[in-house]
Amino acid sequence: MAKRKNNEKAFCNSCSDLYAKVVSFFTLWILLLLPLVITDFYFNILETKYMFFWVSVIAMLAVLILMTAWLVYQDFELFDGKNTKRILSYLKPTELFRHCNVPDIAMMAFLLIAIISTLQSDYLYESFWGNEGRYTGLFLLLLYGVMFFAITKLMRLKRWYIDAFLIIVMLVCLFGITDYFQMDLLHFKEHMKPAQWTIFTSTIGNVNTYASFVGLGLGAVMTMFAVEKNRIKVVAYYIGTIIAMTALFMGLSDNAYLALMALYGFLPLYLFRSKTGIRRYAVLLATLFTVVKALTVINRIWAGKVVGLDSLFLILADMKLLMVVIAVLWFVVAALYYASYNNKTSNDKSSPWAVRAWIMVIVAVIGAVIFMIWDANWGGHVERYGALERYLILDDEWGTHRGYIWRIAMENYNKFPVMHKLFGYGPDTFGILTFENNYREMTSLYGESFDSAHNEYLQYFVTLGALGAAAYLGLLVTSAARILKNALDKPEVMAAFFACVAYGAQAFVNISVPIVAPVMWLLLMMGLAGCRKTPVES
Repeated sequence: MAKRKNNEKAFCNSCSDLYAKVVSFFTLWILLLLPLVITDFYFNILETKYMFFWVSVIAMLAVLILMTAWLVYQDFELFDGKNTKRILSYLKPTELFRHCNVPDIAMMAFLLIAIISTLQSDYLYESFWGNEGRYTGLFLLLLYGVMFFAITKLMRLKRWYIDAFLIIVMLVCLFGITDYFQMDLLHFKEHMKPAQWTIFTSTIGNVNTYASFVGLGLGAVMTMFAVEKNRIKVVAYYIGTIIAMTALFMGLSDNAYLALMALYGFLPLYLFRSKTGIRRYAVLLATLFTVVKALTVINRIWAGKVVGLDSLFLILADMKLLMVVIAVLWFVVAALYYASYNNKTSNDKSSPWAVRAWIMVIVAVIGAVIFMIWDANWGGHVERYGALERYLILDDEWGTHRGYIWRIAMENYNKFPVMHKLFGYGPDTFGILTFENNYREMTSLYGESFDSAHNEYLQYFVTLGALGAAAYLGLLVTSAARILKNALDKPEVMAAFFACVAYGAQAFVNISVPIVAPVMWLLLMMGLAGCRKTPVES
């Protein structure tokens, strides 16, 4: 009897190991190859990466189904199907929900609402495939659902997965940097009009999408640098941080600054729990301004060979006291490390007031930004803010016409019947909606038709309704809460988490496309997988 139980346990462990290996293989397959895969330069980059992703997920699902069938057969042959019957018992509604955590429920709600949104849409076919938008229809959302439950329940996250991802990020960044120097190592731009050369870069495509991807990598590598203990790896992560930061600036997208603000704003809440974290954050802050100064010098020396930086970067570069700020920050870094060297105690915990003080800083900064926006728009003092005026005045021209897009999005939503208000117009049907209601106005004002809200949260609000947007935000918030509750001592999980924080900040002005969005979803799922204490714990 004991021997049979041992055999059953060995069989279950083998099954668990096999599932973990299959899921990990396909996750890494997508995570590492999706950013690089190209078939016809930039001309079909969205379609290529979308197809690569959905084929990979379907292949993973097929392998899992075939493997499950074989394991069930083996279970009935060896143990009379005892393990299969036990697992099937978990699928009863009461048992199923008992073994679900809050992010699981949020994901199921999100998928259910997406299905209802599609079925009640006036454009069922387009809602399912997303072919009139950016392919983020129900089909893609269901694939995210398949990946979510496969990865969060079966994967065993290992630290080197994040390192492998960062290697790909560095490769993408280096191609972006060489594009900035107009080297075009991949020869992608030989087939484009010169006017489009600065709009696309590296193996990602549009500069806003590129900034979103590099932001993911920067969030991960900064976190790993800040918590790593091995000195060689610390140096490697620091070099990676400089490369990613440089690439982010050279991507020429203002969206990048939202990622930087989110990372530098929220990382201290994690890092300031220790003295090492405070020192490393000081290094990161000094490095940021040093990179700004270095790029300013590079742009001056190689003025005829580089694309050239503009917009928000020029505001940073033109700071009158930039060199003083850099000198002060590096002095603080030196002082912190000198104090650490002379302090021989092994206690690395910082005062709890460090985090509390930073929370007050965040509140003060948010309050200042809100006041500046109010003052510039309704207080009548826009002249106070000089070059920042274009970022503070909220009108139709804000954010390259994003103000206009957001306005017509809400105007259209307000005209929806109740069912559409709750469940939206249908996944990825924003372009159909604006074509029907705003085409003449869009083309007369801007000479183009907008097929996305350029705000991922607003996009879900209009296309999946108030319930869909709430479910998506609920998934993000509950996932973050689960990670912060269970994985503060796991650097690989926190790296994935802060990568998603960077993405989430840019999502306020960016588009969800199956070029970068699958990478964000995968990192979020990997983070949740890393929260499991045992392979079978939910």
